Amino acid sequence: MAAADRERENRAESRTPRFRLDQPRTPRPKLLPDYDPEAFGRLSERIARFLGTGRFIVWMTIVIILWVVWNVAAPDHLRFDQYPFIFLTLMLSLQASYAAPLILLAQNRQDDRDRVNLEQDRKQNERSIADTEYLTREIASLRMGLGEVATRDWIRSELQDLVKELEEQRNGQHGDGRAESRVVFPSEGGRGRDAGDR
Repeated sequence: MAAADRERENRAESRTPRFRLDQPRTPRPKLLPDYDPEAFGRLSERIARFLGTGRFIVWMTIVIILWVVWNVAAPDHLRFDQYPFIFLTLMLSLQASYAAPLILLAQNRQDDRDRVNLEQDRKQNERSIADTEYLTREIASLRMGLGEVATRDWIRSELQDLVKELEEQRNGQHGDGRAESRVVFPSEGGRGRDAGDR
């Protein structure tokens, strides 16, 4: 019974190859040529940028005019594209069939860059909003703290009240020549600190 189980296990192992996880796989042969997509993308952007310039339109117009003039005015044995200009049509179609995907590839790369820039701008805006909220809270706490600090006008009014009380005490001396001594606290001065003093 044990021999049959071992034989079944050996058959199952021989059918499915076991891959070791501690060793890298051997690379498979590729049918397509290997290329750098970043370099190809930069090249496509350069071509698409050139296709969108006035210089390309001028050069293409000059080539087409020369093509038509040569194939109309040149001797018969030197003409390579007769009147319907089928070869010219084929060349323009070929140029358009390559230009459209290159332009789309360049646009996709630009969209990816715009998306990354937009994400960075969004994160920067979030940081700016957080910094602004923090500064707003700090300014509010400073204003609350300053609300409890004595202002110059309030201190001046308290000192004037104290001077008046001292003058009254000096003028109102008792018959024995002693001045009435009384400790005056700022809260007893009859004038408390309110929002108008600030």
